[in-house]
Amino acid sequence: MRDQIVKQVIDKFKSRSDVGFKKYGVTLKDDEQSLDTWLNHLQEELMDAVNYIEKIRNVLSERNMRTSVPKKKYNVYPGDIKITFDEVKKE
Repeated sequence: MRDQIVKQVIDKFKSRSDVGFKKYGVTLKDDEQSLDTWLNHLQEELMDAVNYIEKIRNVLSERNMRTSVPKKKYNVYPGDIKITFDEVKKE
């Protein structure tokens, strides 16, 4: 396999398929549930995914709060020179 990342994903799909077959005793191809049932499965999976996204956002936010350094506030006085990336302005 040329791309190691793609190989890892394929391996995970194979492993997931094996777990599903052991659990349900049927392949996805041969599983003949109604379309409504499949739509329900999909909806539940997507709802789980949204919950996982929210959890990850919370963890990242908490990490950021713990590791961020408060920015030091500087007093600005008349005549100070304000420097930006694009230009230099005299205030």
